[in-house]
Parts: sequence; C-alpha cells; structure tokens
Amino acid sequence: MSSTGQTLVPAASVAGESRLGDYLELTKPRLSLMSVLTAVLGYFAAGPHVEQSVFWSLLIGTSLAAGGAGALNQWAERDADAKMRRTADRPVAAGRVSPWAAMAYGLALSLGGVLCLAVGVNLIASMLAAATVLLYILAYTPMKRLTPWSTEVGAIPGAIPPLIGWVAAGAGFSAMGWVLFAVLFAWQIPHFMAICWNCREDYREGGFKMLSLVDADGSRTARKAFIWSVLLVGISFLPLMEPEFNWFLGAAAAVLGVYLLRPAWQFWRVARQREASARPLFFATIVYLPLYLSALVIDRFFL
Repeated sequence: MSSTGQTLVPAASVAGESRLGDYLELTKPRLSLMSVLTAVLGYFAAGPHVEQSVFWSLLIGTSLAAGGAGALNQWAERDADAKMRRTADRPVAAGRVSPWAAMAYGLALSLGGVLCLAVGVNLIASMLAAATVLLYILAYTPMKRLTPWSTEVGAIPGAIPPLIGWVAAGAGFSAMGWVLFAVLFAWQIPHFMAICWNCREDYREGGFKMLSLVDADGSRTARKAFIWSVLLVGISFLPLMEPEFNWFLGAAAAVLGVYLLRPAWQFWRVARQREASARPLFFATIVYLPLYLSALVIDRFFL
C-alpha cells in the first residue's frame, strides 16, 4: 500500500487484464452474441424436448464459431480498420495484437466451435457453422472491397445461425427452418443500410464499396431499406401457416411490423432528414429481431 493509503495495482496485472480485453474484443462480442441468441431461439422455436448436453453444445459451439469468425475478420481487415475512425482502435488495427496471433486465435476458435457442434449436436449443425465462417471470411469480407452486393452476400452467413439451432433440435431442413433463415436474411438489409448511410465516410476511408458511396442523396439506400423492411414484415407472418403457431405470433408480428415500417418509410421519403432518420431505423431493427423471435418461442411453448 502506498503512503497515501491507496493500493497499487501491479502493472503486470493491468497489462494482463488489458490483453484479455483485447482478445475478447477480437471476437466482436456484440455481433457474436446476436448470432448465439438467434441460434438458441431457433432451437427453442422448434419446440424440442430440451436435452441439456445438446443445448450446451449448441451454445458453446456457436459462441466459439461466431467469435472465431469475428477474429478472422479483424485479421483480414486490419489495414482498412486502421483507416476508419470507428474501428481504428480495434486490437489488430491498433497494433495491440499481432496479425499472426489474431489469425491463430480465430482459426482455433472456429475449429473448436465446429468440432463442438459435430460431437455434441450433429454433423449437419457443424457443417452449417463451418459454412457460416467460410462464407463470412472468404466471400463477404473480400467482396466488401469490390461491390455493394457484398451486403446481400454477407446476409447469408448472418442468416444461418437460427437454422443451426433448428437443425440442432432435430427438426432437419423443414420449411420453418428456412423461414427463420429468411427472417434473418431480410432483417439484415435495412439494419445495414441504416449503418452504411451514417458511416459512409468511414467506409470511403476504408476502401469499401458500399451502396451509400455511389448514392449522393441516399434515395437508393433508403429505398432498399424500405423494400426489405416490407419483405421482412411479410415473411414474419409465414409461420402462421404452420398449425403450431397462432394468434400471439400474428399479433406480435403486426405490432412489430408497424414499429419497423414507420422509421423505414421516413428514411426513404423524408430526404431532408436522411441523416436523422437512419438512426431510428437502426434502433428499430435492433429491437425488432429479438422481440419477434421471442414471440415466436413464446407462442410455440406457452400458448
């Protein structure tokens, strides 16, 4: 203890905590959490008799695979990240973690996640997780520098996690599993259009080819967000065609649809407020997805 009565924290301890924080940040924890959450909700949406070993293997396996994909993405985009204000402080871009360490870490997590799913869940779930990582790193990541269509390509691996959960529950590749895939695919387009409009200068600095960079007034970006919001709302009613689902999901889909379409419409039609209206749309998408999937699970299990 120092003469002032304050306890001194060893520098090595602080450095160790900082290093652990960097490796956690490499996994893109918020994005990974969304992938894990949708996989788990996909599992429960299938209405299975919950098997503890399968559930925990699904949870751990998808967490590892999602974190590994995030680390590999930061390894691959370290030069671009260093040029953008919102990503310049990421561990690899800032030089706190070496590229080789990030790559090895990402590969180890990804492989561990795939193996965990293969052993603890089933082979199909593990193959879907492997496809998610490969599409994210080998297709979406390089395409961001080539074409605005990378958004649609990136939506494919982003839509696979609930299908992993559905398959983990033993439901196979049934129609409802693909409906969950479609919900996640459609949701990502307005979500990302809102991001890429407000972050367009950052993307320009990073050398990414986003729609917002060739869309001077934002009309094309906003129109795309609105069209896909409408499609998302339409897709959200498809589970009602299955006898297992009823009025609660329909009511939730209707309320959430109105909640989403209002900011999507404003983003498109109120050109003079494009900057201001992109943010409400972004937050609406953040609220929409977990509430819709939760309503689906509640309807399936409790009503």
